Amino acid sequence: MGRDLEPGRVTARVDRALSEWIEPAVTARSVDMTTWILALPGEPVPFADLPDTGYRRLIPGDRWGPPWSTAWIRVTGRVPHDWPRGQVEAHIDLGFDGAWPGFQAEGLAYATDGRILKGLEPRNTHVRLDARPGDEIAFFVEAAANPDILRKETFSPTPLGHRSTAGDVPLYTFGGARLVHPDQIAQELLDDVRMLRDLVEILPADRPRSIRVRAALYDMLTVLDPHDVAGTAAEARSTLADALAQPSAASAHRVAAVGHAHIDSAWLWPLRETVRKCARTFANVLDLMDEDPDLVFACSSAQQYDWIQEHYPDLFRRIAERVADGRWVVTGGMWVESDTMMPGGEALARQFIEGGAYFRREFGIACDGVWLPDSFGYSAGMPQIAVGAGARWFLTQKLSWNDTNRMPHHTFWWRGLDGTRIFTHFPPSDTYSAQVTPRELDLAERQFTEHADATSSLMLFGHGDGGGGPTRRMLAAARRAADLEGLPRVQIVSPDVFFARAEAQQPDASVWSGEIPLELHRGTLTSQARTKAANRRNERLLHEAELWATTASVRAGAAYPSAALRGAWRTVLLLQFHDILPGSSIAWVHEEAERLHAEVSASLTAIIDDALRAIVGDGDLELAANAGAFAQDGVDPGAVAAPVAAIRANAEAVDGCHVLEDHLARVVIDSAGDVRSFTDRRTGRELVTVGGRWGDLRLHPDHPARWDAWDIERPYADVTLRPDGGAQISVDDGIVRVRRRAGASTFTQEWWLTAGRLETTLVVDWRERDRLLKIGFPLAVHADTFTTETQFGHVARPVHRNTSWDEARFEVCQHRWMHIGEPGFGVAIANDTAYGVAVTADEGVDVGISVLRGTSFPDPAADLGQHRFRFSIAATSDVTDAVRLGRTLDAPPTAVRGGATVEPLVRVEASTMVLETLKLTEDGSGDVIIRLSETRGDIARAVVHTDFGWREAVVTDLHEIDATEDSPLRRGVNVTADPSARTIAVTDRPFGLITLRLRR
Repeated sequence: MGRDLEPGRVTARVDRALSEWIEPAVTARSVDMTTWILALPGEPVPFADLPDTGYRRLIPGDRWGPPWSTAWIRVTGRVPHDWPRGQVEAHIDLGFDGAWPGFQAEGLAYATDGRILKGLEPRNTHVRLDARPGDEIAFFVEAAANPDILRKETFSPTPLGHRSTAGDVPLYTFGGARLVHPDQIAQELLDDVRMLRDLVEILPADRPRSIRVRAALYDMLTVLDPHDVAGTAAEARSTLADALAQPSAASAHRVAAVGHAHIDSAWLWPLRETVRKCARTFANVLDLMDEDPDLVFACSSAQQYDWIQEHYPDLFRRIAERVADGRWVVTGGMWVESDTMMPGGEALARQFIEGGAYFRREFGIACDGVWLPDSFGYSAGMPQIAVGAGARWFLTQKLSWNDTNRMPHHTFWWRGLDGTRIFTHFPPSDTYSAQVTPRELDLAERQFTEHADATSSLMLFGHGDGGGGPTRRMLAAARRAADLEGLPRVQIVSPDVFFARAEAQQPDASVWSGEIPLELHRGTLTSQARTKAANRRNERLLHEAELWATTASVRAGAAYPSAALRGAWRTVLLLQFHDILPGSSIAWVHEEAERLHAEVSASLTAIIDDALRAIVGDGDLELAANAGAFAQDGVDPGAVAAPVAAIRANAEAVDGCHVLEDHLARVVIDSAGDVRSFTDRRTGRELVTVGGRWGDLRLHPDHPARWDAWDIERPYADVTLRPDGGAQISVDDGIVRVRRRAGASTFTQEWWLTAGRLETTLVVDWRERDRLLKIGFPLAVHADTFTTETQFGHVARPVHRNTSWDEARFEVCQHRWMHIGEPGFGVAIANDTAYGVAVTADEGVDVGISVLRGTSFPDPAADLGQHRFRFSIAATSDVTDAVRLGRTLDAPPTAVRGGATVEPLVRVEASTMVLETLKLTEDGSGDVIIRLSETRGDIARAVVHTDFGWREAVVTDLHEIDATEDSPLRRGVNVTADPSARTIAVTDRPFGLITLRLRR
């Protein structure tokens, strides 16, 4: 009879052979090792501080490890005298259940002299040993009992996300430790068979290639003796050699594979655990590099290198050596892989400034690319900022998660809001944690959208999220797939090599303009409101601290607090990581984020106070320091002067309503506490829709299918609940105060009118679960689009839902303001910390700003407690009024007592260009940095007046390095400096960002 090559039967027989014969045969010999455990309470104890006593015997089957605890395991053994010479390994099972690495117990192996050997985790349990027959073996394992918060993606509420609620029941059952002498031929056979077996899965069954591969596997099974795998493995491999030697087609796609280990800087683990995850993963990579010369590994995030440098200096030295020889690739150029939708413009720029400075100082490297595989969408301001920091290319992977539309390109030019372009790649393999399987390679080839013009795509391989990195098996797969019929060709390279080749192939690639939204995880614009509020507060304080510290240094000779400012920036940048600022981490993370933010606020407030005292001197004058971009309370930007108190309109009782009225606006609040009318006196326009209510508190059911803290899903708007019972209304000094209840929560809204602006605060004692709270503003304005602030500019989006792309924007990001307008007229709404917004067209335009959620995973108590939000609403003539409103609300003057008023150190004379940053240079030279942005989307012309002497003004990049004449940073820019007059005339492109260095 002939060979039975039916695909299902062949693969079934192969699968049994793999699990029952070949995999066990990879371990040629093994003996048990002896283990002792030392469980230490509290936070982890470093190796150098380990006590010598207190260990107890640990045997397989013993339970160990309460949640978040650490134990040290001492492992000893002897290599049997009768073992042949060759590779010897220790295999440790901490209680792994085969799950993805990074989400349960992990370990770090140390030699007895304290040298780090390697990380231990599921699917990577070995430690290579330099040992011969008869040698004694001893080493230690730092074992972390990290709980599996994700619970195989059940997303159930869990107490495990905080030490105080996680309990003390041990989580893991120790599986034992063994000395192993591996059979390398059996291992090679295992890798051969896996590659061909998985190839069969993707090949059409009736194709000759599939039939021949199945025949080779059939023949392998006839040769392989299950009772003597070691003796027959070599012959079995020979039956597969021809199938593995068939080359790819000449037209085959090419996959540039780069080793990677995406490590979330916090997520389902606290920051301190990320430090240890980095050490485990980086140790794994270094060990694998010693073993396999093919590995090239790319790693981003200066913060993670800095942690290793501080806590594991020897590991850092070994990394630096691999960086120098080109196999460890420093990439990304940012302090962390941050969120890019919510950070302010200067904060996003500082990600590159701080990250770039670190990489240049420690490695002598300037990163060419931006590495953000997992962030939740990408703002329209990113290309300008990235190119301003010297980046030439951009990488993302997260777009493969879109729930509505697929991106039409994998390789393209991304054009930002100012016209700056950056070459961008979105790997078609749909993962940043590939294992180089035939299925992944086939997917990359099938999905790639640029076959007509390009031949290659990038693949990131290595266990990620919780770390782990590349493994032996992934490299073995890459070698077999290097040139194999039925698959694209695979070559392990650095990302810089890939991007250089891709751009050379596709210099005229398609263009994507504007933001690149992630059509998923829209709830991250709202979750964990306290973390977001603290971030906004500290972004403002950082600006103020730098401005006043610079003024004090230049004017009064005060010492510039460089180290304190850098420390504050680094903490804020860390807390803008894409699972911290978005609110998608465990309770422990957000508790720590709020604590760290509070420490930063205290530090910055002290810097501001010291600087202002140095500027104004001693005295009893009641002054206001205005660090904002526009005059407030009669105080110019950058000045310290006597404030002029804003006039608040009286609240008059009329026909059972409360009326707030001044020369610019008239507001009516009815007996139920609802704003029913806002009349703009300049135009006579009514801005509240007929029957509409401003400040409308809307409670919606909030039940995402899986990703609680991450997602808001479309059906939420189908049901709207409102606070029940009557409102309690009181009036005091022109402020109308309205108290309401809903469920177990209470709401207090305050309304007052100042200079035509309707101001409101919302104080909430939030006790709801699985609900979304929005505040509504139905506007009597006819508009097809609405505009929201983004980094160094703004973006317009449709209010209609004509296309699937429109529909997917049912919740989007705003910064300090939004604007809905007709030609010459509109409404601006400013906020102090509310990022998520939904805008729809009906009778006018309805605005629903998200303020709170009640999610249960990963933090079952997320957002419970007190919150305060502030909004300001005004009629406008165009978007420049919205810019002013948002920046004014964001930067209220600081009260200070002193002996003298102070003129601005820098004054910008312009209609649409504003001062973003005033600081001293990072190099300690004492030169002054002025960063300006154009805010309207128009050609900007400005004159910068300075109140100090300087000898030269030059355009620089974000790293404060002079820009060459052909630099993209000079596009549309003209600068004419007059040191004698202390003025600089500047022209810039719409939404342009320009950095000037004034050399003193």
